[in-house]
Amino acid sequence: MTDDIDKDKLVADASALDDFNRQIVEEFRANGGKVGGPFEGGTLVLLHTVGAKSGQPRLSPLAYLEIDGKVLIVGSYAGAPKHPAWVHNLRANPKAHIEIGTDAYDVTARELPDDERDATYPKIVERAPVFAEYQAKTSRAIPLFELVRT
Repeated sequence: MTDDIDKDKLVADASALDDFNRQIVEEFRANGGKVGGPFEGGTLVLLHTVGAKSGQPRLSPLAYLEIDGKVLIVGSYAGAPKHPAWVHNLRANPKAHIEIGTDAYDVTARELPDDERDATYPKIVERAPVFAEYQAKTSRAIPLFELVRT
C-alpha cells in the first residue's frame, strides 16, 4: 500500500470505501487476481463473509501475507480506532470463502490468540512495514486471522 489513497477518508466514508472496494474487486477479477495502482505487486484476497448483524453476504478485498506456511489477513483498518467490519463478521461466523488469483475455495478463519498474534505481528511488519504505522496509530491490538482451507 502507498499513500496514493486517502485511507482516513475511506475509513470515515462508507460509500467511498464501498466504491473503492468495488473497483478493486472488478480489476482483480478482470486480471486474474492482479491489480495495479497502490496495490501493484501486492498479494490480494477477496474475502466473502456473512454480515454479523445483517446476515447479508459481504465482500472485502484485502492484502494477505503468507508467513510460516499460513495465509494471514490483518484487521488494521489503516490504524482506525475500530476494527473493520469483516473482523466482526469473522468473529460471528468464521466460515468464509476466498478468491486468490484465479483460485476460489472455502476457509475457516482462525483468529490468532494474543501470544501467537504478538509473536507473528513483527513478521508481518518485516514484510509490510506499513502495518507498524497502523499499529502505532491505534490503541487497539490489531487482530490477525489465519485462513484455513476447508
